[in-house]
Amino acid sequence: MKKIVFTPPARADVRRIDRETAMRILTALHRFARTGEGDIKKLQGDSGELRLRVGDYRVRFNENPPGTLYIHAVLHRSEAYR
Repeated sequence: MKKIVFTPPARADVRRIDRETAMRILTALHRFARTGEGDIKKLQGDSGELRLRVGDYRVRFNENPPGTLYIHAVLHRSEAYR
């Protein structure tokens, strides 16, 4: 299982989301960390960022070093790519 590390802004993002949605997002993150399953897509550009789609929310993260997921943001899809 991969280690999940939230940046301070990502922690604040999760706290702003209602509890039920936040739990769905955390469950999807743990499933991805454990099995590699999920709606994952590499974002354009040189950042190497990935995104996990969970309903109307997007989790932006890097997997660096391998085995560690650094969560940068958890935002609604209308705000995630700005």
